[in-house]
Amino acid sequence: TWLLYWPCTWSIALAAQPGGLPDVRILALFGAGAFFMRGAGCIINDMWDKDFDSKVERTKSRPLSAGEITQFQALVFLGSQLSCALAILLQLNLYSIVLGASSMILVVLYPLAKRFTYWPQFVLGLTLNWGVLLAWSAIQGCVDLSCLSLYAACTLYTVIYDTIYSHQDKYDDLLIGVKSTAIRLGEQTKPVLSAFTGAMAAGLVLSGTMCDMTWPYYLAVAVTTGRLAQQIYTVDLEEADDCANAFRGNFYLGAAMFIGIVMSNYLKGKSKDSTGENEEGSEGLSQVREDSHDELTLSSKQGTAQERQNDKKDTVMFMPR
Repeated sequence: TWLLYWPCTWSIALAAQPGGLPDVRILALFGAGAFFMRGAGCIINDMWDKDFDSKVERTKSRPLSAGEITQFQALVFLGSQLSCALAILLQLNLYSIVLGASSMILVVLYPLAKRFTYWPQFVLGLTLNWGVLLAWSAIQGCVDLSCLSLYAACTLYTVIYDTIYSHQDKYDDLLIGVKSTAIRLGEQTKPVLSAFTGAMAAGLVLSGTMCDMTWPYYLAVAVTTGRLAQQIYTVDLEEADDCANAFRGNFYLGAAMFIGIVMSNYLKGKSKDSTGENEEGSEGLSQVREDSHDELTLSSKQGTAQERQNDKKDTVMFMPR
């Protein structure tokens, strides 16, 4: 749930007014939305993968694969989760409502991706981070390039941590025919994920540049990138527990990035206020100079006119009759 929610908070904080804090109401709505959509996504995934899950050690105890509940019961519960999510979505503007509803295409298709492509983690990234687009549009009214750059970076972030996560099941997946990036990359996982980390950092920097963010944002990007690089370097991909621990550690990265964005946006507002005051001061000084110049020019003209009048009097006085 947190991995679904954190990218939404990044988007909300980036889209906030300079110098202001993120909208608490929007943060709360998206927190609840992340909870319900995470539940809905898991239910859909388990309904599709019921037969697969019963053959994998880590997932065979899930309610559907263990036979504890029926498909119909799961469908009813799915309806309750989606109803709650819809109630939250209807609190947003029309653009966001349409955008949010369209995410269901990805939610339904993700479980099928692992049957046809070795890159289902990319589909998962597009799905989990749809909230980035939704959060931005809820505040700004539409989606722009800075938001799309953030969305691309978050998608890569998901690919990184879920590839590590999928290494837990790679041997079972090979036996039952399920595809994943862990199987596709194999021994090249760490070099490829390192490249993805660099691309993710570039996307975050690009988004921050387009939003005129200040130094705390880039410090947060550096911390996030450094921690991911260290995680990739140290994780033992042959040890399931180590992969799971690395996956769970991404909670702290999400929090660090959010704090960095909030601080950066606050300082951005202060910077703009100072710039505005300096501009007003410069304009005032220019106005004073212009007024002084006008006064000097007027005095000079009046003096010249007086001299001409005196010359005229002298001329009349000494003119012969």
